[in-house]
Amino acid sequence: MAISSAPRAAYASDPELTRGRLFTEPASPSRNDFRRDCDRIIHSTAFRRLKHKTQVFVFHEGDHYRTRLTHTLEVQQIARSLARALGLDEDLAEALALAHDLGHPPFGHIGERALDAVLKSFGGFDHNAQALRIVTALERRYAQFDGLNLVWETLEGLVKHNGPLTDRAGNGIGRYAGTGVPRAIREYQAVQDLQLWSFASAEAQVAAIADDIAYDAHDIDDGLRAHLFSISDLSGVPFVGDIVREIASQYPALESVRVGHELMRRLITRMIEDVVAESGRRLAALAPQSADDVRNAGEAVIGFSPGMAVAERGIKDFLFPHMYRHPRVMRVMAEAESVVADLFAHYTQNPADMPDEWHQDLPQGDRAALALRAGDFIAGMTDRFALAEHARFFDLTPELR
Repeated sequence: MAISSAPRAAYASDPELTRGRLFTEPASPSRNDFRRDCDRIIHSTAFRRLKHKTQVFVFHEGDHYRTRLTHTLEVQQIARSLARALGLDEDLAEALALAHDLGHPPFGHIGERALDAVLKSFGGFDHNAQALRIVTALERRYAQFDGLNLVWETLEGLVKHNGPLTDRAGNGIGRYAGTGVPRAIREYQAVQDLQLWSFASAEAQVAAIADDIAYDAHDIDDGLRAHLFSISDLSGVPFVGDIVREIASQYPALESVRVGHELMRRLITRMIEDVVAESGRRLAALAPQSADDVRNAGEAVIGFSPGMAVAERGIKDFLFPHMYRHPRVMRVMAEAESVVADLFAHYTQNPADMPDEWHQDLPQGDRAALALRAGDFIAGMTDRFALAEHARFFDLTPELR
């Protein structure tokens, strides 16, 4: 199946019809607002830090494993391919792909778990909410405002790319049903309404499914490279095993490294083809005439077919015990978790050990403000900076090998 560029769809987000920025700025003579947001994200400090933040393997386990940055670039490529095939706005899809992991702390998901635990009394930690906080407050690059002053469509897609956060009454749903919407999102919602009850644009949905495709395929690649599992182990995984046998039939003497690369390539291609076909069916049935029709559809318009959704779930079910909970990975991550907890305890007891701009304006005796500031500071760290800071204050710092 060949996928070609589709003409711009009626339901695509239109940069000429954007709901605008919180702080009014003159239009750019050379870039539309969605392209401008892409560029602002790429030039942000938080984006550069992704280079040294863990995806699964910490930075000194090898140069060829994914980091948050290389994963983000792979998501960006898949998102643009999907947007082009479906007639969506490629710049908005790219902006959302570039920004989707900005809020991740050091050491991958275990770093998020550690921060969530130490901040539990203050609302916990959520990487999606932290990404919003980064682009609306923590980046300090402009004279006129804090944050990047991204357009409404980018902020909406960043927060809601996985679906609505609340019902119409403002009650948390899905993952937020028990806890409510994270503090950072609630606070920003009071400033600018992101319509947390609706779905996001088709471009945001494309960025979300591009993330799934990228880490399914590339975590298989990294797991093979790290010898956490083998090609023969993958033979029993539905859909993946079929591709493995197909490659073996076509290239019976192919060395295992190339088999892995061929598997990753075919897996990504078929998942993209499936999303394009299934999303095309959903959009044809809905016949939306605007981006708002997509938001108000009541269900996602971008997705896998039922069969591919089952196959994709099977990949995650394989990777969870064979990679994410592999004893080697778990040992390193347990040590990383202790680094984050130690740093939080130290900074909340010794705030002056954070840089001046992180503690000098804190209200005296405000434990919540101090805890949240320490959380923001740690969340922005790269893996190696977190380890260097830990070594400053503690006699023993794990090597994470």
